[in-house]
Amino acid sequence: MLSIQEKIKTALKAHNAILVAHYYVDAKLQTLAEETGGIVSDSLEMARFSQNSDADIIIVAGVKFMGETAKILSPEKTVLILDDKATCSLDEDCPIDAFSKFCDEHSNRTVVVYANTSAQVKAKADWVVTSGSALNVVKYLKDKGKKILWAPDKNLGNYVKNKTGVDMLLWQGACLVHERFKAKALIQLQNIYPEAATLVHPESPQEVVDLADVIGSTTTLINAVKNRKEQTFIVATDNGIFHKMHEVAPNKKLIEAPTMGESADCESCAHCQWMAMNTLDNCLDAIQNKTHEIIIDQSIVIQAKKSIHKLLNFTL
Repeated sequence: MLSIQEKIKTALKAHNAILVAHYYVDAKLQTLAEETGGIVSDSLEMARFSQNSDADIIIVAGVKFMGETAKILSPEKTVLILDDKATCSLDEDCPIDAFSKFCDEHSNRTVVVYANTSAQVKAKADWVVTSGSALNVVKYLKDKGKKILWAPDKNLGNYVKNKTGVDMLLWQGACLVHERFKAKALIQLQNIYPEAATLVHPESPQEVVDLADVIGSTTTLINAVKNRKEQTFIVATDNGIFHKMHEVAPNKKLIEAPTMGESADCESCAHCQWMAMNTLDNCLDAIQNKTHEIIIDQSIVIQAKKSIHKLLNFTL
């Protein structure tokens, strides 16, 4: 009898489909994506990879906004997600009607939104950025004398604001995973492992970011584990990333940053409930039955693509 992985591989080939997976989804899906010619990456690179693929169908193992970003860059392709209930607190915290009103009230500002937003919010923006590109884009806009309206992540926005000194008005969204990291408990964990380097995603609260040896995107944190000399790392981001970190540095020790209060040293606390909805079973179902297709109004696609292409052209 074929394993479910073999069934998925067969179905991908039969339907000329490709699987792209985020660093935070189940390790088996990450492995499967790479074994079948797909990619494991952040949301924008997943979408860009899909755009450059010859596949007719894009299977996105992640959350809804990631599927939307892939559809925006590949409107002619069929884009499927594994569960249409898999969303993101940052996306949910920034509904388009309230955000449009906020933008209209501050029309003198350049609108910069994080990739973790809906297609409608991206269409309202002047720029879309990632955690890895936000600093450089905002510095560029500051040099042009721009004032910024930023959404949705208040922690990433505050980090960028502090680093650049730019006039930034922040939408007050937050990632439910990164918001849980606790500075006091992290300090205690650092005292237990004084030899460890602390890696922090900038969606975390400022007091946690202040304790980091490395601050950056998922890719930046993975590269830090691979390239830094330390053998132990305390990691403040979704624990789904540990699969790729172990892959690039199998002999190094990884410890989750605390999310559950003083002295917490948990092994499975920092994981997105929506990323956990991605399974091998619903991956196979998506390919075979074309479930949970991403459909976006063409006018939204056109406008959102403009804001994404600004970033893509900026980072070339």
